[in-house]
Amino acid sequence: MRHGKKGNHLGRKTAHRKAMLANMACSLIEHKRINTTVAKAKALKVFIEPLITKSKAENNQTTEKGTHNRRIVFRSLRDKHAITELFGQVSEKVGERPGGYTRIIKLGNRLGDNADMAMIELVDFNEIYNADKAKKKTTRRSRRGSGAKEATPPVALTDTKADDSEE
Repeated sequence: MRHGKKGNHLGRKTAHRKAMLANMACSLIEHKRINTTVAKAKALKVFIEPLITKSKAENNQTTEKGTHNRRIVFRSLRDKHAITELFGQVSEKVGERPGGYTRIIKLGNRLGDNADMAMIELVDFNEIYNADKAKKKTTRRSRRGSGAKEATPPVALTDTKADDSEE
């Protein structure tokens, strides 16, 4: 029985699973989206979202705390190029988002073994979904003292062609 056993072990020993998730997370940070199985995508989502939150927190805190967060994330990822990308470009892009940094899109079944395939991507880097969203305004407007604006009565338009044809 598997009482109280959280997380999918993905049919691998602990060291293999941690190495695989670290490599997948580095690829996701580098390429912004990867194709994998649904089970691995769900495991990767749980693995990478706390790391993105730690990278986002560096911008809001002192340098000592930022260095500490970098070391914690490096312990999981073990790739300094991915860490640089994560703490630079990715963290500034997801700075306003309170969570939910990744999206899993199911793609169907793989031809060879009929495994459920999915694409996992970083949400803020998809231009197709974010194209219609307007940028957030940086200025705030006050409603005090705005006064009532006078409404102008609508102007009745006359059809000039209809008048010309009657003559």
